[in-house]
Amino acid sequence: MRITVIGCGYLGAVHAACMAKLGHEVVGIDVDEGKINSLSGAVAPFYEPNLNELLEDLRETGRLSFTTDMTAAAGSDVHFICVGTPQKEGENGADLDYVYAATLSLRPHLRAGDVVVGKSTVPVGTAARLAGRIRNSEPGAHLVWNPEFLREGHAVADTLQPDRLVYGVQDGSEDHPAVTILDRVYSELLGAGIPRMVMALPTAELVKAAANSFLATKISFINAMAEVCEASGADVTQLADAIGMDDRIGRKFLDAGIGFGGGCLPKDIRAFMARAGELGADQALTFLREVDAINVRRRERVVELTRALCVGALQDKRITVLGAAFKPESDDVRDSPALSIAAELHSQGAIVTVTDPKALPNAAKRFPELQYEFDTEWAIQGADALLLLTEWPQYRGLDPYELAGMVGSPRILDGRNVLDAAKWRAAGWTYRGLGRP
Repeated sequence: MRITVIGCGYLGAVHAACMAKLGHEVVGIDVDEGKINSLSGAVAPFYEPNLNELLEDLRETGRLSFTTDMTAAAGSDVHFICVGTPQKEGENGADLDYVYAATLSLRPHLRAGDVVVGKSTVPVGTAARLAGRIRNSEPGAHLVWNPEFLREGHAVADTLQPDRLVYGVQDGSEDHPAVTILDRVYSELLGAGIPRMVMALPTAELVKAAANSFLATKISFINAMAEVCEASGADVTQLADAIGMDDRIGRKFLDAGIGFGGGCLPKDIRAFMARAGELGADQALTFLREVDAINVRRRERVVELTRALCVGALQDKRITVLGAAFKPESDDVRDSPALSIAAELHSQGAIVTVTDPKALPNAAKRFPELQYEFDTEWAIQGADALLLLTEWPQYRGLDPYELAGMVGSPRILDGRNVLDAAKWRAAGWTYRGLGRP
């Protein structure tokens, strides 16, 4: 099929490449000329494992192209909207300007029978408004809401081997004509046994919001338990292992640490709360306020623990932060707890050096006042304390015996609880984890 992908950021670039991998003829459209030039050269404008290799393979097939010209959408059967929905400045709600602008630009190129597929994360009710605008322009076109469930660092695999496909259509019926067309788009995935669910538009919109809210709740729950463990002398990692054996609970997302960040969970739960308030259902989501508050409090707690680790003073202490991205296998620093902590330590007088294998250019744009060093060994030279805040494999595998002679003082705060505490202590380090004795 001929497919248009509007918006070639993280979601759109990955989706366009994966649709071409499935055999479709795909054109990606974005207003950012630099982004388009990079993708046309088979280089993603962000770090995502395996994506550059996929882009390079597809360049030889001729099935994938990128442009800034919206007229390239003419003649496509299916148009995916993959633009960003950032948090509004000074508000909790989602900024839908890009979604509305993309739809407005697309409308002149729609034909009867075309399918517009929304993948952006939007507040419930957005799809119905977009469907009305599309019908006013081309009554024979259809809107489907097909939420994405990508994990940064695993986006290519999550697109080509998703755990489910969700279609939201106007009447929620399997007989809706757009269902058959979208089934053709995903025929290879459906043939591989990927489950597919058809539902009404509002339900499909809520699936992503509810899923992210639940995951955020699990993370904040175990971080709240970490606070109790610290107060009582208990070990949160053993606690998580024990409760995670209950199959009603599960072990995933029960790793205590510095909290969640990135471009999805924080802004999505805030947008969900804001939309619930608009619908008069704000009391149903009051618990998400505490989820968000616990998450922010983790960052404050790390600053407090770092001060304690440095014997009560941060002024002029040399602190090395291992990790700037909000998670490993990503260069995304949006709402990164690691970078937020580094900036706060700097504001309190510490001399902060940040290292990360992929995210330093993006980090330097956000906080130019910090020091950055790509080489880990150089970054830790003479440090009064190390803070492991993003669990990259190379940081998890550091040898405490080798590092002891490089730092000024052998102190480490394990913000992700991924190091062997006994090994580090045996090597002479003062080790501190979160929620661990």
